[in-house]
Amino acid sequence: MGRTNPTYRDALRAIEERWAAFRRALRRRDQPRFDRLFEYAREHADASGLMNHQNPLLPALLSIDIEQEARLDDHEERLVELEQRLSEPVGEQQQSSADGDTGGVE
Repeated sequence: MGRTNPTYRDALRAIEERWAAFRRALRRRDQPRFDRLFEYAREHADASGLMNHQNPLLPALLSIDIEQEARLDDHEERLVELEQRLSEPVGEQQQSSADGDTGGVE
C-alpha cells in the first residue's frame, strides 16, 4: 500500500511553492538568501520528517535557526582567531610571516 501522508520533503516543497510569489517580489539580491533558507531546511529534512509535526513550517524554521547558529559559530571562531593574530606583538607577526604562514589564505 502507498503512503497516505506526504513526506516531509513533499510538505517542504509545497511550502516553498506557496512562498514563490513572495520570493518573486523580493529584490534580486535577496532571492538567493531566500533560496538558501530552504536549503538549510532541506539539510535537516530527515530529522524534521521523524518529528512528523502537524505544521511542517515549524521544523523548517528550527532547521534554519540551527544552520544560522552554525554559521554564527564559524564566524565567532574566525573572529577570535583574527583578534589573536592582531594582538600578537609585531615581532611575532613578522616571524610567522617569515616562516611561510600565509594567514589562512592559500
